Amino acid sequence: MDKIRVALVDDHQLVRDGIRSLLTNLPNIEVVAESDCGKTMLNLIEEVKPDILLVDISLPEMSGIELARMVTSNYPRIKVIILSMHTEQEYIFNSLRNGVKGYLHKSISREELIEAIEQVFLGNEYFSREVSGIILKSYLRQIKDPERVEEYENKKLTPRELEILRMVAQGYSNQLIADKLFISVRTVESHKNHIMQKLELTTTVDLVKYAIKNGIIDL
Repeated sequence: MDKIRVALVDDHQLVRDGIRSLLTNLPNIEVVAESDCGKTMLNLIEEVKPDILLVDISLPEMSGIELARMVTSNYPRIKVIILSMHTEQEYIFNSLRNGVKGYLHKSISREELIEAIEQVFLGNEYFSREVSGIILKSYLRQIKDPERVEEYENKKLTPRELEILRMVAQGYSNQLIADKLFISVRTVESHKNHIMQKLELTTTVDLVKYAIKNGIIDL
């Protein structure tokens, strides 16, 4: 039987080395490619033909969710699994909206990682326990109060905009946001303007209040 072909996308070499080590010598899984950014992986896909793409969210140039959207749109045969430290609700639901079939926290065991790859390859969805709990809590909240759906989801902020909104609300300067996301200060300012237009806000203080009110950051 052919092995499940897995490609890794994470901007930390140590993380990629660790994942590759965990999956080495398995009878049914093979790591066929790895990259530190989404654009490089997009250029490799035609050549390596992975079955599963294992992706972090925080990547330079484009987020893992943006990469998932492009891959699932252009290569529907390829299944995307997010492997991230981010378990905030907006990341999870944005991932699902963009075609992700699995979402795992980086604290999972080797056995659970293997199970997730196998299940997603078979056409199922797989979420680690922590992620499943967040999905369930959101569902229960909406049952109790169906009129209150998270406003920022209705506004359809992109994953990058949500990432920048969170950093702004946490007090990061434009320069620090740019440094952390590997983008220019001008791009950060452009994203902030788009966010304020979408949310109909006018000041950074308004953004902070909005982020607190909607649970994007905790006090």
